[in-house]
Amino acid sequence: MAKSASTGNSVASSAAKVLKSKTATKAEKSVAASALTQKGSTERTSAKVASSAGKILKSKTASKAAKSAAASALTQKKK
Repeated sequence: MAKSASTGNSVASSAAKVLKSKTATKAEKSVAASALTQKGSTERTSAKVASSAGKILKSKTASKAAKSAAASALTQKKK
C-alpha cells in the first residue's frame, strides 16, 4: 500500500509565504492554499488546481516558494 502524502512543514511555510505575497498570482495563491489545506490531512488536489500547479512549475517567473507549494499539491493529486 502506498504511503499517504501530506504537506510537510517546510512546504507549508512556503505556501504561507505565497499567500502573504503581494506579487503572487491568483493561481499561485490557489495552489498554495490547496497545499496548506492538505497539511496533516487526507485531502487531495483537484484537477483544476493540479493543472495550475503544472503551469506554475513550468513558469520562469514563479517564486521558489510557489514552485514548492505547486510540487506538493501536484504530488497529492486525485488519481
